[in-house]
Amino acid sequence: MKTSNAGRAKVALGYLLVLSALLVLPTAAGAQSAVGSTLQLDDLGKARSSNIVKFDAPGATTTVSPGCGITCGTQALANNAEGEIVGAYTDSNVVSHGFLRTPEGQIISFDAPMAGSTANLDQGTFPFAVNNLGMIAGAVQDNGNTFHGFIRFGDGQFENFDATGAGTGPYQGTIAYSMNLEGVIAGSYFDSSYVEHGFVRSLFGEFTSFDPDGSIATMVCEETCVNAEGYIVGFFEDSSSVIHGFLRDPKGNITTIDAPGAGTSAFYGTLVASINNEGTVAGYFVDSNNVAHGFTITREGTYAQFDVPGAGTRAFEGTAGFAINSSNVVTGAYWDKNIVMHGFSRTPDNQYKTFDVSGAGTGANQGTRPSTNNWAGAVAGWWVDAQGLNHGFAWLPCSELQFPFCQQ
Repeated sequence: MKTSNAGRAKVALGYLLVLSALLVLPTAAGAQSAVGSTLQLDDLGKARSSNIVKFDAPGATTTVSPGCGITCGTQALANNAEGEIVGAYTDSNVVSHGFLRTPEGQIISFDAPMAGSTANLDQGTFPFAVNNLGMIAGAVQDNGNTFHGFIRFGDGQFENFDATGAGTGPYQGTIAYSMNLEGVIAGSYFDSSYVEHGFVRSLFGEFTSFDPDGSIATMVCEETCVNAEGYIVGFFEDSSSVIHGFLRDPKGNITTIDAPGAGTSAFYGTLVASINNEGTVAGYFVDSNNVAHGFTITREGTYAQFDVPGAGTRAFEGTAGFAINSSNVVTGAYWDKNIVMHGFSRTPDNQYKTFDVSGAGTGANQGTRPSTNNWAGAVAGWWVDAQGLNHGFAWLPCSELQFPFCQQ
């Protein structure tokens, strides 16, 4: 859908839920020190036998309201090699808070400094990435609706930052989407004219802004989009509103990525969604019939398209790859003939495991929505129930130590 620049800024905190859209939403909340609470879940033994742990952040809303829409509830957005999971939840006042779930099942709620807390505006704290040292990167939306980046260190301390050139008005500012092990952060910012640009920030706070040639809006993708070498991936919109993927190397050279078969109409095209430390990228493209297809491209340029068995073949259906781990295993979602979401994990030799969280809704755009996978193939994400409320989950491939898949 076409939006104004200000509207685009508001929805740019999106989770790539709509296959044909460039952006989809959330926004941010809170500010205080971390507070711990233990989640009441199935014990880990049961979780391993059933492969899925379900959870809700303490204090998460139990109802859907217009203020948070498709982001109401608990959304697990990223996991690391240690089994930690980060994400965001909305409370009953439609204020958003961050959370960290430990491997033992404890959930620590947190609000980054500068986070807004105005009721019913979905302001607050939005974590998007966690590295293997437990450092968390994300964004806050303040009481004036301006975005600011943040880092939460392993000891619970915070640092806020604003990209050079970021605007200071409502729905302008800085959103940190991805972070590597060295603490390099990649994200997007909106300038004073609501134009979206990419940025990279060093551990020492040095900023570099970038835009691919022909871009009118540049978005670094979420969670796993800067690797250990500093390669960054994402997508951009051109002057005809066609979407293209990009790969930026550590020297600043940017390569445009257009998947074979990608549509060339407005808001169709190629979305690069992840890069691993080997330099392989994963994502999806939307064809001329508005059907999504997954793909990977190796560092050497080998391209592979994939479609999960059972994925629908009509408009708003298909397969989307969202993350790729160090063993080239891709996780993502596929939409069936009823536009219901299901999770999958795909090995490099095109073998699939599909999964659904019990209790997930069976209506259009309800179901199971993976976000990232770690080195062991464990997947973090969220599921949408029949009323449209989100809940977190972790999917374990039989055992966290058996990789990538095992027989049950």
